[in-house]
Amino acid sequence: MNDFNVFHTLAWPGAYAWYFFVIGISAALFFFSTLSWFRKEFEVLRTRAFYGSFATLVLGGLLLISDLSQPLRFWHIINPAYWNMGSPLVWGSILLMAFGALSVLYFLALRANNNGQAKALAVVGSLVALGLPVYTGFDLTVHQHRPVWNSSLMPVLFVALSLVSGAAVASFLSGGHSDLLARLRAIMSWSAGAVAVMLVSLMVTTAYGGSASELTWLFMTSGAMGMVFIGLGFIGGTLVPVALLATPTGRAPVGMLAASVLVLIGGIALRYAILVGPQLVHTTY
Repeated sequence: MNDFNVFHTLAWPGAYAWYFFVIGISAALFFFSTLSWFRKEFEVLRTRAFYGSFATLVLGGLLLISDLSQPLRFWHIINPAYWNMGSPLVWGSILLMAFGALSVLYFLALRANNNGQAKALAVVGSLVALGLPVYTGFDLTVHQHRPVWNSSLMPVLFVALSLVSGAAVASFLSGGHSDLLARLRAIMSWSAGAVAVMLVSLMVTTAYGGSASELTWLFMTSGAMGMVFIGLGFIGGTLVPVALLATPTGRAPVGMLAASVLVLIGGIALRYAILVGPQLVHTTY
């Protein structure tokens, strides 16, 4: 099977991992701002999380525009004449525009102290925000012949990664409120645990797949990519934070801070490995 030496470039460069990272954080932070209307301990995050959400949304948009070969053509994504409704990328563009518009309306309602309108916009915005990590997962899933990507776990995995990364950022914005930190600790623990389970399932099925799957597993679990995926992402950024948060040290502010930092490092490492790792096979064989 290893008879060909046709080298190709990566269709999806590593810069997209940063986009996946920041857009997932944006969605989660908006969700935490929405929770402030229903859970008292989240009230301190109402405006802080929203500002963080909007900032990362803008950053994500700039990352997408900068990646275009002709950045001035970014307006095509808002022009229905260019939409192919069968593409997850188009749905992603629609979700980004809708989320941006709802974020602006939510900000205006907050500034006007119109709590009823702000609460309604927060709920609708959270539903749209959920679509952001879901669509990024579908962006990968639809590649039928790409091991790891072509899995129904991708959208769910990206939602879990969004929650755990967003909770880590929210912990920095919490102002040290113990009740809020306890809630964020629980979200981080359960989300990171779910990520770990899905990663194990994904890699076991990849290791025992066909020849292309087995090669992908080797590329992702050995060498430099293995250090990123297994070392930084799976062990350092997922298992260690879960274990730390389960100890008395993890319940203290310094332990929570350490776990949050590890989670964020692991979050970008996992997204990078999942994005780049499966593409390495066709650059070699």
